[in-house]
Amino acid sequence: MLSVNEYGVEVFEEMLDLAEELNVEAIELDNGTTVIDAGVSAKGGFEAGLFIARICMADLADIRFTTYNIDELSLPAVEVTTDHPVIACMASQYAGWRVKVGKFFGMGSGPARALSRKPAELYEKIGYFDDADEAVLVLEASKLPDEAVTAKIAEECMVDTESLRIVVAPTASVAGLVQIAARGVETGIHKFESIGFDINKIKHGHGIVPISPVVGDDVKCMGASNDCIIYGGRMFYAVEYENLDELKEYVRKVPSLNSRDYGRPFYITFKEAGFDFFKVDAAMFAPAEITVNELKSGKVFKSGKVNKEVLLQSIGVENL
Repeated sequence: MLSVNEYGVEVFEEMLDLAEELNVEAIELDNGTTVIDAGVSAKGGFEAGLFIARICMADLADIRFTTYNIDELSLPAVEVTTDHPVIACMASQYAGWRVKVGKFFGMGSGPARALSRKPAELYEKIGYFDDADEAVLVLEASKLPDEAVTAKIAEECMVDTESLRIVVAPTASVAGLVQIAARGVETGIHKFESIGFDINKIKHGHGIVPISPVVGDDVKCMGASNDCIIYGGRMFYAVEYENLDELKEYVRKVPSLNSRDYGRPFYITFKEAGFDFFKVDAAMFAPAEITVNELKSGKVFKSGKVNKEVLLQSIGVENL
């Protein structure tokens, strides 16, 4: 079985070798954990964000920059293609680990999740297991983890602190926004899973998501980056699923327009919910549009649409 941590550590080592070019800073903590700062104090940037996305997906995807046009506005975008969608997206990339130690909080994603088994039921469902003796985790956080935080992460992953590697980028950073844009394929797969679809039937994935500009603090950037997926994300999946009538119903239910909160920038919805994620309709976290190709029948189904009006409102573009 592919080891997501083995693949992810290789990308981390590449990132260390290119630290100066990537505008990142490597720090070795007293307990031996290596931390890469890609946007807290370090400058970071687009290329650093690309490396973070590669780590998140355990280098099991082709991730590249492209351009996304909204009328006369051109935005940078991330295009992701993977032949290992369930392992790359759900066993690794999915931000399913809330790391909270003392006053530190960060959302954890990437290969180390497969060692900590967070959440365990997901790994049971997809039948994936990794027993690597090294771990690499990506943290979306506004400050760097210390020895107490990394010791807890290492304990959860059952590795030595010297064998743990961490990359950190805040939401309100260029690198952070790049790695969020690279989550479009994963967001669609997660939505499929949440409505009862057997995601092991998904064999290939492809998608494009515009990269949000830095529009303010972490919360505002979280809103805009979510909107880039919710209102601008366009995904393609190749699946094997014999019951075409059932498949059509699943495809209809995946896009974000099925949410009761659909139709306005996420930041507004989040603010009205008292900044409580549990009060926001979970159906909102989905791509704008999906296309599904059923491989055995050769049928193609499409659902959803790009909503450029809300996307432009979220980003707050001023035409001069």
